Amino acid sequence: MKRIININIGLLLFLAVCFSSCQKDYGNLNQPTIESYLDNASAAQLNNLVTGTLSGMRITEGLYLDDIGAISREMYRFSGADPRYVTDLLGAAALSNTGFYITNPWAARYRVVKNCNILLQAAGSSSLISDAQRKGYSGFAKTMKAYELLLNLNLTYTNGIRVEVSDPLNLGPIVGYDEALTAIAGLLDDAKTDLGGADVSFPLGSGFAGFSDAAGFTKVNRALAARVAVYRKQWSAALTDLNDSFLDLTGNFYTGVSEVFGTGSGDQLNPAFFVQNSNGEVRLAHPSYAQDIEPGDDRISKATLRNSSASSGGLTSDRDVWVYKSSTAPIPIIRNEELILIYAEANIQLGNFDEAIDAINTIRNGHGLPDYSNSEPNTNDLITEMLNQRRYSLFFEGHRWIDMRRYDRLSELPIDREGDEIWDKMPVPLTEQ
Repeated sequence: MKRIININIGLLLFLAVCFSSCQKDYGNLNQPTIESYLDNASAAQLNNLVTGTLSGMRITEGLYLDDIGAISREMYRFSGADPRYVTDLLGAAALSNTGFYITNPWAARYRVVKNCNILLQAAGSSSLISDAQRKGYSGFAKTMKAYELLLNLNLTYTNGIRVEVSDPLNLGPIVGYDEALTAIAGLLDDAKTDLGGADVSFPLGSGFAGFSDAAGFTKVNRALAARVAVYRKQWSAALTDLNDSFLDLTGNFYTGVSEVFGTGSGDQLNPAFFVQNSNGEVRLAHPSYAQDIEPGDDRISKATLRNSSASSGGLTSDRDVWVYKSSTAPIPIIRNEELILIYAEANIQLGNFDEAIDAINTIRNGHGLPDYSNSEPNTNDLITEMLNQRRYSLFFEGHRWIDMRRYDRLSELPIDREGDEIWDKMPVPLTEQ
């Protein structure tokens, strides 16, 4: 981590010193310094840190989705530039602690965490903002910090992450999965407390439309807390968090918050988008996606038929991944469809089968399927159904690997070539050791 933090100080400023749109990259690096933000920062300077955080969150997002999608056999990533998408990630070769698939997302996430830490320190020491504004910045920074830490933990799992990195010269230790999840949940809870009576008047951009004030952002915070709660198997807590979130059992599946992209000067395009029927650099749905889907399920539209199959490394698919349909399509951070499925999962685990089945049927009916049919439902059968709905509803949104892993079902994922393996975690980067 010392190498990441110190070597990338310029990239930190790249995140910290930006223009007014969260879709923009950053300006002159020769003038602003970290110290200028920590010396009685103005609201405008703090807003720049907010904007830099939101923009930085998008960096390597496509690679993160590729990691989880490939290992979980949601999809194949064929690349003429790098065969490791079909070797290392698919278990034909060992994962490397210097591989781009872990070092790049790891570093990007910690740069955002660093940005959040600067925002916390700068807002905490500024006399130019009100206490209510201070609480708003703090609630935002802690929530986004928790989210970024969770993304890294999703990759390294029991190999752990660093939670305490506020002092680059005195980093905290790498902690295990359970301890890291506890710390992430604590950050989200602290952020919720800060947001009480807060002034969230800083710009959050179009990705947070409808959730850009304190009340709305608190709902986002609780939605993320519900995700963490089911990862921790805290089912009652998950339902409590959902009650305070934007869960709507009859609402639009896509209501929520997203990372946004644009074509403007200095902006970023969606890195998870490829044109249909491309060659060379492609993302293809795993053949099992179409083979296993129920007739009439409209989610087949996320895996569209190609004009011709594509092959690489002994793997073949005739369907493109078609989740993000343009170079400016948003990537969800969390949305209502996931919350409905979290509601179903928590109720299954608590034995509230009627509530769980109602939620599952909301998902099924919303995608053209009839009600779940099982005259004598049990926990295992309902978990299987819930995971199947998550598979199709949250396809290529970064969930399948984590879902199958937390239910000890990685062995149920398909292996396409003799000798391939399904990994349960990635290594911590060599520079951290």
